[in-house]
Amino acid sequence: MKKTTTRKKGAPPEEKKAVIPYETTDQEHKAIKALGELARSRPPAPTIKVTEKPTGGTKIESNHPDQITGLGLLFHSFATTSPAFLNCILDQIGNAVSIGPKFDQNAINFALAVIDGIQPKDQLETMLATQMAAIHMATITFVRRLNHVETIDQQDSAERALNKLARTFTTQMEALKKYRTGGEQKVTVHHVTVNEGGQAIVGTVERSKDQGEGGHT
Repeated sequence: MKKTTTRKKGAPPEEKKAVIPYETTDQEHKAIKALGELARSRPPAPTIKVTEKPTGGTKIESNHPDQITGLGLLFHSFATTSPAFLNCILDQIGNAVSIGPKFDQNAINFALAVIDGIQPKDQLETMLATQMAAIHMATITFVRRLNHVETIDQQDSAERALNKLARTFTTQMEALKKYRTGGEQKVTVHHVTVNEGGQAIVGTVERSKDQGEGGHT
């Protein structure tokens, strides 16, 4: 027996809707182009993969298809040529950002991206960048806890920790900036003198030991 299908009277037959491809705006095109230029100007941030050893313990290694290249990217990102420094700092990062006994691969790779973005120039800057990544993640942890408090005591505890961590991160940023500039700060102050007739003369004000606070040259 032949099977027939029925359609409600007056209902139009189903038609496939044409899919119109999305067209990027000028602003989106510029942003994507700038991103491509940035990617070409810098090597990619290194990533790692975490595996469990058959004999126990955790193994951290480069996630690059070529291990030699991946290792080179890690050395470059951490501004070091010391295998001992690299191995130890990777282990420290794993312990600092992971929750629980096992290393968190995603958390470690996030920290690596933060360090690579800071672009340390030597091992000291790498250590500071590592601390900044860890402090940031701890800060976000207490932001989450503050959003889920149930008592006033929990709220006060989370607020205190959050404030300390946020201040620490700001201090770390200032320390990095001061270290990179050698602790020097140059300030130039200009004064404007308007003479009779409305003509303005711009000059430089310099502090003079003999003239004191109000001295001008």
